Amino acid sequence: MIYGIYASIAGMRAADKRLANAAGNIANSNTDDYKRTEATAVEDKVELPEVNIVRDPAAGAIIEESDGVQRETSNVDLSWEMPEMMIAKRAYQANVQTIKAQDEALQSVLDIVA
Repeated sequence: MIYGIYASIAGMRAADKRLANAAGNIANSNTDDYKRTEATAVEDKVELPEVNIVRDPAAGAIIEESDGVQRETSNVDLSWEMPEMMIAKRAYQANVQTIKAQDEALQSVLDIVA
């Protein structure tokens, strides 16, 4: 039972990291030369969730200014980042509900024993 709570906490940490990654990408979406990072959920050595973050090397759009200077914009796609934030939020909420259910079950066991 305690392992389930530990797994849910690991899931909350992973969801938090994914949410923070998407928020960072959104915050830098108008920063020239910014390369978005992608958060990927993987299992650690004891099969708990964790997140790997990798920088996307794809180029952003090249814009030429009126004075002839070219600049590269960010490669962040907001239509990708917003759903990522929603998914991470729901994953976090699901893990919170799991912890609450496990807490209630543990309380019932303690009531029976006492």
